[in-house]
Amino acid sequence: MKIAIACHPTFGGSGVVASELGMELAKRDHDVHFVSYQPPFRVDQHHDRVHVHEVEVTSYPLFKYPPYALALATKLMEVVRANDVHLLHAHYAIPHSISALLARQMCRDCNLRVITTLHGTDITLVGADHSFYEVTRYGIEESDAVTAVSDDLAAETRREFGIEKPIHVVPNFIDPDVYSPTRRNEALRQSYVTGDEALMIHVSNFRPVKRPIDVVRIFSLVAKDVPARLLMVGTGPELAAAKEEAARLEVCDRVIFAGAVVGVAELLASSDLLLLPSDSESFGLAALEAMACGTPVVGTCTGGLPEVVEDGASGALEPVGDVQAMAMRAVEILGNQQLLRQMGEAARQRAVTKFPASRVVEQYVQIYEEVLATRD
Repeated sequence: MKIAIACHPTFGGSGVVASELGMELAKRDHDVHFVSYQPPFRVDQHHDRVHVHEVEVTSYPLFKYPPYALALATKLMEVVRANDVHLLHAHYAIPHSISALLARQMCRDCNLRVITTLHGTDITLVGADHSFYEVTRYGIEESDAVTAVSDDLAAETRREFGIEKPIHVVPNFIDPDVYSPTRRNEALRQSYVTGDEALMIHVSNFRPVKRPIDVVRIFSLVAKDVPARLLMVGTGPELAAAKEEAARLEVCDRVIFAGAVVGVAELLASSDLLLLPSDSESFGLAALEAMACGTPVVGTCTGGLPEVVEDGASGALEPVGDVQAMAMRAVEILGNQQLLRQMGEAARQRAVTKFPASRVVEQYVQIYEEVLATRD
């Protein structure tokens, strides 16, 4: 197959999943064309089956905001015609599904098919906004197939947008060889902790929905009972506020802000516990990656996260905003080495059994084949 993938190239979950999916498809001898305003950060551009096409957005005084969606549609059309692409896979509803549908209209003679994958905030935040509601609904309704990364997200999409067409639930996935306890690096770990200190970690794009300030608050409570340090990985709009909170709570000397890191497997495998106290998680890719590394998760029982983390088995889930409860669960886990080990083993087993790339990518391939079979 020849597939074009439109995605965000940044550190958010949708861009990560799109990148990893494209690379897995290339391994299976499909030609994959990534189309975005810059190369997605997890894409290996040296693979023979992988091609990256950058969208150029012209700055013109008439436009207050450059029309990226139109530039993306034009680039998708060019890629389709130049490479005999059969299928456009849009990750994230706005603007990618709309741009893909427009490209399909411009390439009517190509008999293209469009698949849209919903990742969460494109529905819960962007799509729910009045300004984008109808165009988001249109993108979903007009796509040849729609997937969502969790049962919860699929149900919310049907409820909020009145969608009656099928929404295939295809979860996020991991490569068990990349995300593995074998990636544990004691030298790396000891560069952050001393002696028997526990290492807690948070990985996100530091948007408000990820509640990184709550991460710092949870850690400050845990550190009163358990010798520990906190590694904050990522960057984003709430980074400065998180640093200010660490200063206010007087834990600056025990919180490390590592910035954006391309490969997090070693960091996750070398940590004891992942904190993910989000307002909403359509799936929780960071949680899955941690679990695959044998690292339990303490987070919130919201969205699709309970479909990933089993409360009491592979981690602990508490209500959004209940910093005290999450801190207590973290202390309970970190204070009992046998429990920590059992949870880590259960987390790894769940990740590699339910969410391996080998299983999930085949679900996408099957949907591709079904959609392409309807071409004239």
